[in-house]
Amino acid sequence: MADENDLERTEPASPRRREEARAQGQVPQSRELATLVVVASSGAALWLAGAPLVSSIGATLEHGLVLERELAFDPQLLLSRLSQLVAEAFLALLPFIVVALVAAFLGPLVLRGWVFSPKALEPDFARLDPVKGFGRMFSLSSLMELAVSVAKALLVGGAGAWALWSQRETLAGLAFQTPATAFVSLGTVLALSFLWLVGAVALVALIDVPFQLWHHGRRLRMSREEVKRELKETEGDPQIKARIRAQQREVARRRMMAEIPKADVVVVNPTHYAVALAYQEGRMRAPRVVAKGAALLAARIREVAERHGVPVLSAPPLARALYHHAELGEEIPEILYAAVAEVLAYVYQLRHARALGQPLPPPLDEVAVPPGLDPGPSAVHDDMTG
Repeated sequence: MADENDLERTEPASPRRREEARAQGQVPQSRELATLVVVASSGAALWLAGAPLVSSIGATLEHGLVLERELAFDPQLLLSRLSQLVAEAFLALLPFIVVALVAAFLGPLVLRGWVFSPKALEPDFARLDPVKGFGRMFSLSSLMELAVSVAKALLVGGAGAWALWSQRETLAGLAFQTPATAFVSLGTVLALSFLWLVGAVALVALIDVPFQLWHHGRRLRMSREEVKRELKETEGDPQIKARIRAQQREVARRRMMAEIPKADVVVVNPTHYAVALAYQEGRMRAPRVVAKGAALLAARIREVAERHGVPVLSAPPLARALYHHAELGEEIPEILYAAVAEVLAYVYQLRHARALGQPLPPPLDEVAVPPGLDPGPSAVHDDMTG
């Protein structure tokens, strides 16, 4: 029967819940995927260097099966020869053993990455509870593991049986071959059987991995009360709030910088302030501020504008007035319509002259703004840190 707590947990796990679970060593694990990595890696190594290996071991066995008279009647010499054969076979197989060991270490990391949790090494005496232990025996995870084990036994056993049955004629002919030739033929049979084995294990892993991911997410589900409590704790954490604000500012800056190529003009101070304006006649009631910044951010706005061919005009009083009185993403104040119209008219003259290849108009005179809107040169706040 499902636990009542499981029935109450209907919400997906939050990033914080997943991080805490990972810190405690609770990560999705698939033994079948790890087995597949080991089997496939060993098979690949065998495929790449199988022929020399088979020839080497075949020659070793052929030489070892020949017993001279003095060997047969000298136990010490016979033991020495046997030790030599085992050592030669071990050295021949050593690269594949190393590959299998490395794959066994890396296999579990494919699904869950590198996780070291000291808490997972601590003894959990709650697992000694016979009632909970009995419940775990009949849990969904245990039943799925049983089903996967049965499926793996059937698939792997069936694949191995089919591979051997398909090579029955080759196996029957081994008795009529020399030891070296027979060993090569046997290696071919084993290689084909190995391919069937890899396919069977891969099929089991394809079933097990999605289940383990789904089951892990299900175990980490949260109740609505837990979600509310975590949200309250998160909102009250000054560090988390500061990190969220920093992320929000960065997202806003990126979005703003992406709008600069669409601007008609960038009005600058020329170094302290930069305000990008866009106006589409018939679609906008008034010019709109698509980007603005001071100090380092102003320099970045100018850089992006110049890179995309957006005109950059120096009009210090207007730049300061727009920066302090126009909101990002909003239309400019009506009191600045005349000044901005003067700038846009000059930009259109520039655009027209360049399109027709005519001489460019003279530089724009200083644009006046209504009294009280220009705060004048003063200390500039760096938008990159605010």
